[in-house]
Amino acid sequence: MIKLVFALCLFINGELVEHRIQDSLSTCLKMSREAKRNMDMSNKRFMCGEVSALVEKNIDGSETIAKIVESK
Repeated sequence: MIKLVFALCLFINGELVEHRIQDSLSTCLKMSREAKRNMDMSNKRFMCGEVSALVEKNIDGSETIAKIVESK
């Protein structure tokens, strides 16, 4: 199903390598700040934004992004 969600995206060397659904923009920004403090940021960039994404349900009921369709 395609949904509008807030996503925390990790880019390494300019390539999107990971994306996670966040509850809100403020939560996304908080997680981004924490990750920047705890990891080596050379060649890495975090970005928060609202995206249209193909969302899948996990076995535990949580949702994950299968593919980002469009960024807003």
